[in-house]
Amino acid sequence: MTEILKRFDRLEQLTLLAAKSVLTLDEVCFLTGLAKSSLYKLTANKAIPHYRADGGKHIYFKKDEVENWLTRNRIGSQMEDEQKAVAEYFCNKVKKGGLA
Repeated sequence: MTEILKRFDRLEQLTLLAAKSVLTLDEVCFLTGLAKSSLYKLTANKAIPHYRADGGKHIYFKKDEVENWLTRNRIGSQMEDEQKAVAEYFCNKVKKGGLA
């Protein structure tokens, strides 16, 4: 029964997060799985986009910016790498006049 309640709470939190566009530090921790200390370091180093209300100590984040930050370093699949290599090979062949 306790496990069901935990899952229900998590589902409720995720539903609330989906409806929000500005998130608190705790909500970003929940969304990303990062610890508060990690997020504080990232904000201190200006490594993640964030906001402070006029001189306040609370930190806020735009959800879309956090999502963009999380997905900024996309790593392509092996198939994509192979397709890119083939395309580059044929482009170089055409440039050199190798294909007739």
